[in-house]
Amino acid sequence: MTGKEVVQKIESLQRFGSRPGLERIRALMERLGNPQNGLRVLHVAGTNGKGTTCALLASVLHCAGYHTGLYISPHLCDFCERMQVDGRMISQEELASLAERVFPAIDEMNARGQVITEFEAVTAMAFLWYAEKNCDFVVLEVGLGGRLDATNVIPKPLVSVITSISLDHTKILGNTVEQIAAEKCGIIKEGGVTVSYPGQEPGAAQTIRRIAGERNNLLKDAACAGVRELSSDLSGTQLSWQGMLLQLPLLGEHQVKNAETALTVIHVLRNFGYSIPAEAVKKGFSGTAFPARFEVLCRDPLVILDGAHNPAGTAALAAAIRKYLPGRGIVAVMGMLKDKDVDQALQNLSGLFSCVITTEPLSPRAMSAGELAERWRRLRIPAEPATGQKEALWQANAELGPNNALLICGSLYLAGNLRPHALRLWHETKK
Repeated sequence: MTGKEVVQKIESLQRFGSRPGLERIRALMERLGNPQNGLRVLHVAGTNGKGTTCALLASVLHCAGYHTGLYISPHLCDFCERMQVDGRMISQEELASLAERVFPAIDEMNARGQVITEFEAVTAMAFLWYAEKNCDFVVLEVGLGGRLDATNVIPKPLVSVITSISLDHTKILGNTVEQIAAEKCGIIKEGGVTVSYPGQEPGAAQTIRRIAGERNNLLKDAACAGVRELSSDLSGTQLSWQGMLLQLPLLGEHQVKNAETALTVIHVLRNFGYSIPAEAVKKGFSGTAFPARFEVLCRDPLVILDGAHNPAGTAALAAAIRKYLPGRGIVAVMGMLKDKDVDQALQNLSGLFSCVITTEPLSPRAMSAGELAERWRRLRIPAEPATGQKEALWQANAELGPNNALLICGSLYLAGNLRPHALRLWHETKK
C-alpha cells in the first residue's frame, strides 16, 4: 500500500465503535505485542488546550536532547501530522510499513465481529512506531474524553495532564462540567502524578481533586507555576518563569495558561530526575509552532486563522480579539459543525465582526452556509453565504477596508482546508 492508500483505508473505518470501551484496543495491542507498555508517556486530556500543551512539552523535551514522540488529533492539513518524532512527521513510507503489520490484525478482529475504529487503528500504529523509534518520551493527546479513549490502553503514565475542561461532545461525555471532568480524569491511574490547568471551573476542579485523591495521586495545580506575562502583541508573548525569560509564539490568555500547565509538567519531570536545562525550555518554547491558534498568516492585510469551535474556545477567541485587535473592523470567514453549540459560539463573538462570510467545513456534520448566515443575521450582524471555501476568501477580501482585519474561524476542519489557500492568496512572505 502507498501512504495515500493507507489513509483512505483508515478513513474507511468507523469513526466511533458500536459500543464504548477499551476491549477492542486492548485485544489489538495484545496481537501487536503491547508496544505501549514500554513507553514513558505524558498523557494529556481536556476540552481545550490539549494540542498546544502537547506541542510545548514535545518541543522542550526534544530540545533537552530526548527522543520525543508526539501524538495529536485531528490533523490540520496532513494526516501524518498526527504522529511525530523529534518534530518530524511520520513519512508516507513508514506509514505504509506500519499498516502492512497492523491491518492483518485489524482484519482478523473485524472478521470475528470486533470492529476496530479509525482512531483505534491510528493509535495502535502510533504506539508501534514510537516503540520501534525507541522514544524516550511520548507526549500523548487523548482523542475524545479519556476514560474510554483508545489512548487510555497505556499503563500508568509518568504524568497525567488535565487541560481546560468545559462543555463539548455532551452527547458522548455528559451534560455537565462535572460529568465531562470525570470522563477526562479517566486517564488518572493509581499512584501517579496529575497536573491540572490553572483556573478550572469550580465543578471541574472539585472533580479533579476528588478523583486524584481517590487514586492516590499527587495533584499539581498549574496556577502555582509562578508564571508572569510580561508583554504580548501580535508577534507573540513574553513570559517570566523561575528567573527565565520565555518567548511564546502564541497569543491569548488561554495560551499563557497552557504554558503554565506545560511548565508545571516540566517541573515535575525535573523532580523525577530528568535533565531539562533552562536553555532547552527557552528554545523549546520559542520554537513551538502550532497552526490555527490565533495564527497570524499575513500582516498586510492582517489575516488571522483560528480553529476555536466550542463555547470555551470561542470565548477565548473573543478575548484575544479584544486584546490584540482593538478598534479594528473585522471581516470574518466562518464555518461550523452543526453538532456544536453554534448559538453560544456566535453569542460569544457577537459584536466583534463588521460582517461575516459563511462557508462549510468539509465534513458530513457541517452546518450549511445559508443556515449559519441566517443565525448571524438574527444577531443583527451582516452575513452572506459563499458558494465555496475559496470563494469565501475572495468575498471577504473584497470587504476589507483600511485598518481592517480578516479572521478565519469556526472549525479546525475549515482552518485546515483554508490555511494553504489563504497563505497563497496573501503570500506567506508578508507575514
